[in-house]
Amino acid sequence: MNIYTVFIHIILYSFIASVAVQLLYWASIFSRLAFYKQAPAAPSDSLKKPGVSVIVCGWNELENLKKLIPRLLEQNYPVFELIIVDDRSNDECYDFLLFESFKHAQMRLVRINETPDHITPKKYALSLGIKAAQYDIILLTDADCMPQSIDWISQMQQKFSAEKQVILGYSPYVYHKGLLNFMIRYETFYTAAQYFSFTLAGLPYMGVGRNLAYTKSLFISNKGFHSHLNVLGGDDDLFVSEVATPKNVAICIEKQAHVVSVPKTTFLSWYRQKRRHLSVGKHYTFRNKVMLGLMSLSQMMFWFTFFILLFSNEYIPWVLAGFLIRTSTQLWMLQNIAKKIDTTIKWFFIPIFDLLYTIYYIIIGSSVSISKQVRWN
Repeated sequence: MNIYTVFIHIILYSFIASVAVQLLYWASIFSRLAFYKQAPAAPSDSLKKPGVSVIVCGWNELENLKKLIPRLLEQNYPVFELIIVDDRSNDECYDFLLFESFKHAQMRLVRINETPDHITPKKYALSLGIKAAQYDIILLTDADCMPQSIDWISQMQQKFSAEKQVILGYSPYVYHKGLLNFMIRYETFYTAAQYFSFTLAGLPYMGVGRNLAYTKSLFISNKGFHSHLNVLGGDDDLFVSEVATPKNVAICIEKQAHVVSVPKTTFLSWYRQKRRHLSVGKHYTFRNKVMLGLMSLSQMMFWFTFFILLFSNEYIPWVLAGFLIRTSTQLWMLQNIAKKIDTTIKWFFIPIFDLLYTIYYIIIGSSVSISKQVRWN
């Protein structure tokens, strides 16, 4: 047996192993969301609904806040407050927010003039906002986001119970033409499919701060962001990873609870954003690193070995069979998931973006590993 034959056999076995691991994830994890049946909402007495504190932090977000605040104040919920944390803004944000807080009794303003050296700005702003909250239910979004409906608060609040203390929402990006927008929206959809599915499998590991809720009591009992105060990012995924258990997290995927956001418009700005997000991954728990690492590694190995084996005439039928089994399973699951969370993903784009997503993950992951400097913009 020559060296080439040994090499091809190793590649073939690696391909088979990657297909098997991928199918295991799709069948045991992603199927939880693909075939998820939501329990009908129990009738509730509006007089007994608990108060909710909606918190938004912003730095020089005047134009976005002018659009967001009216949408939040018109929410169809009996008892809630809106806390805007103005984080060292040097535009006209403070004057505008001060005037709005005088106009609306539900709105409160927290102003930050300086951030301590030992804590990152976003976590300090969130900590002060949560400290100022008068209600136990904390509902978070960002200044550049927009709830899809006036029932956002109501939909998210309904998922809380004596057992459920963390609610994960969905925050898709606005549609625009172009490859970058397709990539951003697919990556956002795929990431949501992951963390929703893992949560339903009893393995919650992250949430997205653009649409996230938890109790103030849970935040306080965890000492807030104490374990990662000086880590850029992680105010959502690292916090959820720390406090989440198989029992205390619920998902909210109803369309009325979606919060849309404006995506980056240049590859460079998106690249920087993704580097920042991936850099937080090294602070994940060992279990989560293994769980997510094996899934990503098997995906990369699948595509790598697939293209190599295409040049081996002897194994092409086996390779194509493995490709079709894995890809058809993925298409089936993701199409069902897209329907569940009301996201439009054309089926013929999924294999293409799956490959592009793999390439992007390799490039950005390698960049984060090589360079320790991550910009916060």
